[in-house]
Formats: sequence, structure tokens, C-alpha cells
Amino acid sequence: MTDNLVVMLTAFNLEYEAVRRKLTGRRIELHERGTRFEVGTLEGTTCEVALVLTGKGNSPAATLVERAVQQFSPVAVMFVGVAGALWGTPLGDVVVATHVYAYHGGTSDDDGLKARPRVWETSHEIAQLAAHLAREGEWNERPKVHFGAVAAGEIVQNSRTSAEAAWIRAHYNDAVAIEMEAAGVAQAGHLSGAPVAIIRGISDHADGTKATDEDRKWQPVAAENAARFAAQLAEHLVAQRTERTVAERTAGPRISNVAHGPVGIQGSTVTGSTVTMNVGTGTPASVDLAAELRTFRGLLACERAAGNLDELTYEAARAELDLADRSAGGREAVLPLKRLRGLIAELPELAATLAAVITAAVGS
Repeated sequence: MTDNLVVMLTAFNLEYEAVRRKLTGRRIELHERGTRFEVGTLEGTTCEVALVLTGKGNSPAATLVERAVQQFSPVAVMFVGVAGALWGTPLGDVVVATHVYAYHGGTSDDDGLKARPRVWETSHEIAQLAAHLAREGEWNERPKVHFGAVAAGEIVQNSRTSAEAAWIRAHYNDAVAIEMEAAGVAQAGHLSGAPVAIIRGISDHADGTKATDEDRKWQPVAAENAARFAAQLAEHLVAQRTERTVAERTAGPRISNVAHGPVGIQGSTVTGSTVTMNVGTGTPASVDLAAELRTFRGLLACERAAGNLDELTYEAARAELDLADRSAGGREAVLPLKRLRGLIAELPELAATLAAVITAAVGS
């Protein structure tokens, strides 16, 4: 993982420019397939942002998230832009998705269309940090930050009275905003192991006012507010990760021994019941990384067979294991293994086993 870089994606140029204005020292990095990332630093911070324009729609957004994660292995992926409000959220306010609905999933029967949505939740760490920032300082006034479900489909929703608008109200009545990219971003983030944040400024009320003078007035305001909150969230997320990394690196070795009955030890210092021991830092025994990966692959298959992993996550995890297997050396296996760790984060025992494999790869 790149400990100080966040990827930000936007659908169109007005949103892109709102983020771009916050970056200094900008440079261009090209993906091997030609995708153009503009990388800069948020002014006054150590947080780098890789910015990319996706165009409209869930499919292109998903594709470019995959490329961005491959290119940068970021701390997080954020989609930043404007959206329509579904339940009267004030224009210019910011919505942060707590979860994302891909609302076009369904089955059509003789008695109507039945909803079959896909749903992705925002990572706990990002949700907690975003809620904290929303309570602070400038966000206590207008514009405010709202949290709730975001509905992502494949059409521009610009009516309160259409059949589709009624269907959305009937099946997704907790969604506070509607747009066209978040489902692709959330799915790609899930498969790649990258935490995702969806941050949208409200530019209209999905009520027939798109492309009016009112919409043209509020779009730049909404885009700027979303970019401003995204920048603050990225800055604090990187600082939080940096503090954690420093703490992990500076923490000394912890040794716990539990014994019943008399115990004999050799210690450099003995004071009362406190023993200080000289802990050596010798070279660890070499580890057969290939064997460790084979063992882990078996554990992964067991979790899938037990129903603890869905098929999409399992296939994505296997793909990362394949990349680690094909790496020329141990350290080259670290990046796919870290992505794999994100995919299995909800299985703590398996994640702990993987952490040991990553340590072995780093040391080889």
C-alpha cells in the first residue's frame, strides 16, 4: 500500500477541475493502457492525490478504479462529484454514502418488476472518520454533510413523476441521492480490496430541473463542496494511517509467557516480579513462501466451501494469490497479498494467517 496516496475519480470536467484546484506540484502518470492520472499533493499536507476522469456510467468508473488500484495501491479510492437529491437535501450540501445500491438489478414478472439490488457498505474506518469531520468546524453550518444510501443506476434521473421515479421511491426509499457511477466504484473497490468513499455535492433534486439555469448555478457550488470535503477526508485518512504505521514500527517486541508452577529464567534485570530480558534480533529462519501460499490457498478454499466467502470475493482472492505465486521474489508478492488482505478482512482468523505470510514475504 502507498501510505500517503488517495485516488480520486470524477465523471466530468467541472468535477475534475474542482479537485484539481486543490493540488500542487501536479505531474502526469500514464497507465500502460493509456489512462492518464494527474498526481499532486493537497496543499499544506503530505497527502498525495491521483486524479482521473472516468466519464459517465458505472462500467467505465469500475474499470478505472481497477487500473488506479493496480497503479498506485492507494490508501483509499474516492469518487467525487455531484448528484441529485431524492428527499429534499438542500442544494450545495454534501452526501457521503453509507452504502451504495446498484438499483437496476431486478427480475421482470407478469405482475411487475421485482428489485434485486446489489449493495456495498462504506468501510467502517472511512465512515467513522467522515462522521467525525462532519461534526467539526465549518461543516456545522451550510453546507452540511449528510450520510445515507446512494442509488446508482444507468440513466439520468430527472423526474419526480415518472414510473422509474415511483419504482425507486417504492424500493429504495432510504436513498438520499441518485447518480450513475458509485455502484461500479464500490464493486471494483470490493474486488481489489481498496476502501471506497462516495462523496457527492447536491446540484439538483432529480425533479426535472437538470440543464436549467438553476442547475448550472448549483453544479459548480456542489462540485466545489464535494471536493473540499473529499480533500479533508483524504488528508485526515492519510494522517491517521501514518500515525498507525509509526506506532507499529516503533513498538518494541511483546512477549507474553503464562506458567503454572516454578519457572527458571535468565534475565538481564530482575526487579520484584518484573523481568527485563535481552531480546535478540537475529536473522529469522528462512521461510518457504511457495509452501505458505499453497497452505493459505487450501484455507481459502475451506472458507469458500463453508459459505464464509461469496464466489466473487473468492475468485478475486485466488487471482491475487496467483499474482503472488508468479512473483519473481518474496517482496514482489507483498502488494497482491496486501490487496488480498483487504478482501478477507471480515474473516479475522484467515486475515491473521495471511498477515504472517506477508511478514514472511517481506523478510524473504
